[in-house]
Amino acid sequence: MSAVANPASVGECLRVGAGFSQGDLNWIVEQFATLDGRLASFPTDTTELEVSVKDRAARGQKVTLECWIAGRPKIVTTSSEDNLHDALNDVRDDLRRRLNDAKSKQEPRHNRHLREHVEPESTDVLE
Repeated sequence: MSAVANPASVGECLRVGAGFSQGDLNWIVEQFATLDGRLASFPTDTTELEVSVKDRAARGQKVTLECWIAGRPKIVTTSSEDNLHDALNDVRDDLRRRLNDAKSKQEPRHNRHLREHVEPESTDVLE
């Protein structure tokens, strides 16, 4: 497996959108730090994350986390948890799952189960 020269991280790639301020960025980056291991296989300059919240602190608030990685479909995760901390954890965990799913679908050579196959038996007849 080749290492990425400038691996993506939440701190490098995350920006705050509607409903959050730049002052919120540091604590959100800390909360999303567990994504760093998953993002590290992508280059920083082709990876973007944006988190936003609609109706912050109101019942029915909606947190959205969007992820753009060059050459891959955009991933959007959302949460309607009433507690902002829980909603952020929810979108973070969903993104990690979806990145794992996308990676295993796109790169089955790294999945031992998909890589193993049985060679067909020879049908040659000896005369």
